[in-house]
Formats: sequence, structure tokens, C-alpha cells
Amino acid sequence: MSELTGKLLIASPSLQDEHFRRSVVLVCQHDEDGCMGLIVNRPKPLTVHEVLHDLDISECVPEHERSRLHQQHVYDGGPVDVIRGFILHDAWHVYESTMMVSDELHLTASRDILEAIGRGEGPEHFLMMLGYAGWGGGQLEHELLQNDWLIAPASPRILFQEKAEQRWEFGIRCMGIDPAHLSDQFGHA
Repeated sequence: MSELTGKLLIASPSLQDEHFRRSVVLVCQHDEDGCMGLIVNRPKPLTVHEVLHDLDISECVPEHERSRLHQQHVYDGGPVDVIRGFILHDAWHVYESTMMVSDELHLTASRDILEAIGRGEGPEHFLMMLGYAGWGGGQLEHELLQNDWLIAPASPRILFQEKAEQRWEFGIRCMGIDPAHLSDQFGHA
């Protein structure tokens, strides 16, 4: 694993790219060939229950889980392969295609996790994503040198307990920085 795998990239105020402005990205994999991450603070107007219904899985959802899945939004994980789905979840479960992001976080992209969620037997904490963010070899490193991103530790609290619209500011505060003191112009040493 790279030193960035399992970390959060928090868009600096100077980053104005429409796909990443004020975004928080969990780095899921990073090596010399590039980087794959998921934007974790952009809910879509689509719920987990609607996705399960579209996949003919929702009939299995126990009554006590239906309201939770009706309220839980799917996230815009990034601008690459926007119909591909991922489940970011706590590390208590392993499924057919589970990848370890950190000791506390796993990423799964197989149908078996969706079926487990539909039965009410899935992970307690999870985010469903469509699409991902990707960088080619050296591209993210260049953006870091341009001060486009701040690097922060990831935690289940930021991902699963903080409201999506507050994750950008909360991530910056976790670094000991007051977001009001950040300028939209960064200098270079």
C-alpha cells in the first residue's frame, strides 16, 4: 500500500475543477501506476433502496431496514465509469471482491454485498457509490505539488457519522485548520 492509500484528499479552496470543487476523496488505491479514489461528500438524488429495487433485490429487504435504505443516498463517487457501483464499508465483513483500504475500511464491488444489504445482513456502516475518481501515474503527485489537495487521515467517523455536506469542513478541522483561514490562493515554496 502507498502512504496515500486510506487517506482523505480534501480539495483546497483554489481547486475549481467542477468534478472536485470542495470534494473529499478517500484514496482506495495508490501506486506508481496511478490512483483510484471515491468522492465521499456528494450524495445523489437516488437512494440505496431504489438501486436495490432496480436490481430486483429490494423484495428481500426486511421491514425494519426499509426506512433506513429509503433514507440513505447513493453517492457520486467520481467522474470515471459513472455506472459502476462500489460499497465502501466497515471492515467487519468480507465479500467476493472485497479490497482492504485500511484496517477500518473495506471496498467491495460485487453483487453479494448488495444481496446481504438487501437481506439486512450487510455491513452496519456503508456508503454506496456510483463512479470513481482516477489519476494516471504521477498525475496526483503533480496536483499535490500544485497545492490542489490537502491530505488528512480518514476515519469511520468522518465517512459514516458526519453529514455529507459537512465532511469537507470537518476534514479540514481534523487537521487543526480553521477553514475560514484558508485562502483560495496557495503559494509555492
